[in-house]
Amino acid sequence: MRLLLIRHGQTPSNLKHLLDTAEPGPGLTPLGEQQAAALPTALAAENIDALYASTLVRSQLTAAPLAAATGLEVHVRRGLRELSAGDLEMRGDDQAVDTYLTTAFAWSAGDLRRRMPGGEDGTEALGRFDAVVAEAAGTGAGTVAMVSHGAVIRMWTAARAENIDVGFASAHQLQNTGVVILSGAPGGTWRVLAWEGRSLGPEDRAPGTSGPAGEPSVRQSPPGGTA
Repeated sequence: MRLLLIRHGQTPSNLKHLLDTAEPGPGLTPLGEQQAAALPTALAAENIDALYASTLVRSQLTAAPLAAATGLEVHVRRGLRELSAGDLEMRGDDQAVDTYLTTAFAWSAGDLRRRMPGGEDGTEALGRFDAVVAEAAGTGAGTVAMVSHGAVIRMWTAARAENIDVGFASAHQLQNTGVVILSGAPGGTWRVLAWEGRSLGPEDRAPGTSGPAGEPSVRQSPPGGTA
């Protein structure tokens, strides 16, 4: 299966660099609406068979132009929602963002028992996303697009793709409506084919850090917003 993981368009909370992860969440900014409207053209070469979005409003608004262009129904699933910030919700300070990121990437590295303060643990977070991917694969669709959120996309990809590790996922940004393209199957091998339009090679595995929305991490500059 070819899997397109798409980050939603820009939101007001992105501009304020807030960990805004609760349902239903904010809508899109005018720029976010433009980004969503550009997706059908950006993905015109993809023969998308199924389209999914999370239960957060911003992901469904981002998926809407793609649904209109393809004639596909948007399957809304809670499993694609952003990583719950728990007690860190709506915070944007350095400590909160650092805790959020450190916890998310610890899950990618295999520390599944670690729990977000007041939120989910790694088994729950990976399990819910896995379930939606498995559902999509079970339909027999060749190419599936899922509009989701930056932190959960980066965390899941680092955990499941054989050619992506925590160092890569923390070093490489995923901007609003950025797309990660993978090939593989649930329970088998996943490989990242492209990250925001760039094909991957051995030189792309450099270590580093960046924030949950793709902005620079708190160790380098002010905190980034939620993805």
